[in-house]
Amino acid sequence: MTDGVVWSGSRRPAGRDRAATVTDGVVWSGSRRPAGRDRAATGTDGVVWSGSRRPARRDRAAERGGATLCLLAVGLVFVLVGLFGAAVGAARLARQQARVAADFGALAGAGQVLDGDVAACARAGEVTRANGGRLVACRLDGLDVLITAQVEVSPLPGLRRTATVTARAGPVRG
Repeated sequence: MTDGVVWSGSRRPAGRDRAATVTDGVVWSGSRRPAGRDRAATGTDGVVWSGSRRPARRDRAAERGGATLCLLAVGLVFVLVGLFGAAVGAARLARQQARVAADFGALAGAGQVLDGDVAACARAGEVTRANGGRLVACRLDGLDVLITAQVEVSPLPGLRRTATVTARAGPVRG
């Protein structure tokens, strides 16, 4: 190797003192190359190919941007999975909030059941609203109070859903 250039065989230009041949990653200078080694030539990409084993040239311009597109596709999949997980989580949270609002509203209404259905349903509505729900239906069944509560949820932008739960509360029967 002279001046960073690899010369192969007798193709060395005139005026050069010693030529170097690269074979299997080893630089052999002059005639000290071992017998049986092919003459080496360098590829344009800096890789040394020996003999006839040089692969066909690939057009590097055709491969530009391939890894970027793969990375963008993987990123998009992660974003979509994250949005789906967030939507499911928001729906489950709304369902739980509606369940809590309905249970507490029914318990509050059951405490007022002896005062009549208007007082029991009014108290159930207050407690349901205080817990983030909306009272949809309220009725008395003997000494039991049956209420239905709703909670609105928007899991994704532009998408609105409603979680509806019914709860019953009354005296212990044994």
